[in-house]
Amino acid sequence: MNTNTEQNCKLAETLRSLSLEPSFQTAEPPVRKSRRLFLSSVLLALGVGAVAFFWPDIAPRLKTALQPPPAITTPTTQAASGIGSPIPSANSLRPASAPEITGSGFVVAPRIVTVFSKYEGEIASVGVRVGDRVEAGQVLVGIGDISADFSLEQARADRDAAKLVLDGKILALKQAESSLQRNAALSAKNAVSVQTVEEAQTARDAALNAVDQARQAYARTQLGVKIAQEHVDALTVRAPISGTVTRLDARVGGRVLARVDGLKENESLLTITDTKSMVIDADVAETNIGELRPGLRGEAVLDGFPDKPFMIEILQVWPIASAEKGTITLRLALLDPPDGTMPNMAARIRISTIPAQQPGDTSR
Repeated sequence: MNTNTEQNCKLAETLRSLSLEPSFQTAEPPVRKSRRLFLSSVLLALGVGAVAFFWPDIAPRLKTALQPPPAITTPTTQAASGIGSPIPSANSLRPASAPEITGSGFVVAPRIVTVFSKYEGEIASVGVRVGDRVEAGQVLVGIGDISADFSLEQARADRDAAKLVLDGKILALKQAESSLQRNAALSAKNAVSVQTVEEAQTARDAALNAVDQARQAYARTQLGVKIAQEHVDALTVRAPISGTVTRLDARVGGRVLARVDGLKENESLLTITDTKSMVIDADVAETNIGELRPGLRGEAVLDGFPDKPFMIEILQVWPIASAEKGTITLRLALLDPPDGTMPNMAARIRISTIPAQQPGDTSR
């Protein structure tokens, strides 16, 4: 009985091992399966996020790579097709990147004159305003000085008195010469003594010396009149150059100092700027010094007129460089600048290192 039972148990175990059902001992636990599923989901989400983040950069490259290459038409094909090829423009014949030098600077008026008063006095009149155009010699400011007028009148009176003295000395000289001639004639006839003739000669010489002294005195008085007249004339201040009044400090009733006493600019009367001879002083990198030379032309644009470029030409390359900025200063002529250009306006320049082709030149 027991033997049959043991045999049945062994038979059942053998049949169970041969069955197709999975073994419960080798089956994977549910916890491990869920963990793998979670990790796979996280990796998938990270991949999708990376693609979304880099898509703006990847998309153009993919689009370019997928586009077919453009068809290239050779000149032979165009000629064979019978369609006339367009004539290339002047810009298409230029190199792709022409060498240029750029820089920046300011509009400068080289001729600026600060006007002072030569003599001290009170301002009696001011005939100009800031912005007025004046010509050389035009009256600007009138300065009153009564003592200068008195000095001129005194000098004229002294001159007239010296003239009268000179005329009297000349008359005395004529009388002395006449007396000498008469005594000399009488002495020849033994009518007068030799001593009388000598005395007449001495009187004539003294009269001649007196005339010379009177003539010198008269010349000194004439010089005095000129000095006094120059003082009075200098009280009328005139424009030394033609230009525009850019600063005016003179006020009617104000007191001005003499030129030797008023050396500061704020003690001057006004400033005149020649706005018709302006230039641009611009700084460029000193690495371009080998390509810079007078005569090169370029283009400038003022910040005040950004839509009105105009031509410029190098007049001078500064003889020294700036150690602080590492730049070279150029002085540039303005060729047909826009109306309204003023000193101290900011400018941007661009100069081509290739000389401009003159009219009539032909390339070989």
